[in-house]
Amino acid sequence: MKTLTRIVATLMLGAAFLMTATLAPSVASAQDRTNSKDGARLIKSVQEAMNARRYPDAINRIKEFEALPKKTAYDEYLIGELAGFLYTRTNETATAVKYLEAGLASPFFPQSQVHGRILNLMGLNYDLKNYDKVIDYGNRAIKGGFATTSTYQSIAQAYFLKGSYKDTLKVTDGLLDDMQKRGETPKEDLLTLVVNSCKRLEDRACETRAFEKLVTYYPKQEYWQNLLDALLRSSTTTSNETLLLDVYRLADEVNAVTKPEDVREMAQLCLDAGSAGEAQRALEKAFAKNVFAAPKDKERNQRLLDAAKKQAVADQAAIPKLEADSANAAGDQLVALGRAYLSSAQYDKAAAAFSRAVSKGGLKNETEARLLLGISQLKAGHREEANRAFHAVKGDPTLERLANLWTLHARQA
Repeated sequence: MKTLTRIVATLMLGAAFLMTATLAPSVASAQDRTNSKDGARLIKSVQEAMNARRYPDAINRIKEFEALPKKTAYDEYLIGELAGFLYTRTNETATAVKYLEAGLASPFFPQSQVHGRILNLMGLNYDLKNYDKVIDYGNRAIKGGFATTSTYQSIAQAYFLKGSYKDTLKVTDGLLDDMQKRGETPKEDLLTLVVNSCKRLEDRACETRAFEKLVTYYPKQEYWQNLLDALLRSSTTTSNETLLLDVYRLADEVNAVTKPEDVREMAQLCLDAGSAGEAQRALEKAFAKNVFAAPKDKERNQRLLDAAKKQAVADQAAIPKLEADSANAAGDQLVALGRAYLSSAQYDKAAAAFSRAVSKGGLKNETEARLLLGISQLKAGHREEANRAFHAVKGDPTLERLANLWTLHARQA
C-alpha cells in the first residue's frame, strides 16, 4: 500500500498540471472545456493560495466557488481536482476522496492518469478503513492489467480486516503461486497474513502449511517453533509414538523444544525407542538452557537424566555385539544398529548402517529408515548425501513433510 506521502506526491503532479492549464474558453475532444468568468477567477485564486501554501485561504476560495450560482462542468472538474489535492495535503482524507472520485468519473479526466488515480484512491480508502472500496478499486486495477504485488496484498488485507478470511486466502494463494513462478520472495507480512487467516478459520492444516512457507523464506526460531508445535499437536502425530519422536528430533535440531513438558516427552520417547543417548543430550541441553525453572521439574527431570545416562552406558556396551551380528544381518537388524549408533552420536557409522539396511530392503518401515539415514548423514556433515536421502523419503505424507523440512533446515544451516 502506498503511504499518504507518496499519494500526495502523485496528486501534486496532477495539481501542477491543472495549475498550468489555460482557464480560457476552449473546446477539446467533443467536451465543452469552457470556464465561466467567475469560475476562472476563483480557480486562479485557489491556485495562487495553494502555491503560497495558504491552505485555509484556498479552502475558503473553494467554498466561495461552490456557492456560485452559475458555473460550467469544466469549472467544477478543475476546482474538484484542486480540492482533492488540497484536502489531501491538509489530511482531510474523506473530503479529498469525495473530490478525487468525482474527478475520476468526469469525462474531462485524462485517460493517462486513470491508473494512478485508481491506485491512489485505493490507498486513501484503505486509510479510511473503507475496505469494500479498497477491494473494488483493487479489482479495477486487476481488470485493467496494472495491478502490482502491493495491489493484491492490499486487497487481501482489506478482506482480512473486514473478516472475510476465506477470501483473504483465495487472494494470497493466487498471489503466492504467481510469485513463486516468477522466482520472487514474498514479504514476511504477506505470509503472516496467511497464517493469521488460517488461525481465524481454526484450520490447523492451513496454519501448518503457512508456517512452512514462513520458515522457507524467513527461518526465524519463533516460526519453526510454531510450525513444529502444530505438527506435534496434530492428531496424526500424537497417535503414533514413532512419528512423534521423529517430529521431536527435528524440533530439537532447530532449537524449538523449549517447553519442559516437551523436553520430558521427547526424552521419554527416546528411552522407549532404545535411544538413551538422544534422551541424555536432550535433557542436558534443556538443563543448560534453564528450561526447568520449578524445583519439582528440576528434580523430576534430573532423575530422568540419571536414568538416561545409565541406560546410555549400557547401550554403548551392547554395540560391539550388534556390530558382530551385522555381517549377515537382515535389514531391520541393521536399522537397530543404525539407531544404536545414532543414540551414541556416531553419525557416520549410523549412516552406513541405515544405508546398508535400505539397500537390503524388506524393512518394516523403509520410509522412516530413509529419514533416519538423512538425519545421520546431515549430522555427520554430509549435506548433499542427506538431501538425496530426504528426497527419497516416500510413502508416508507426514514423514515426507518432515523430510522436506529437514531439507529446508539443511539448506539454511
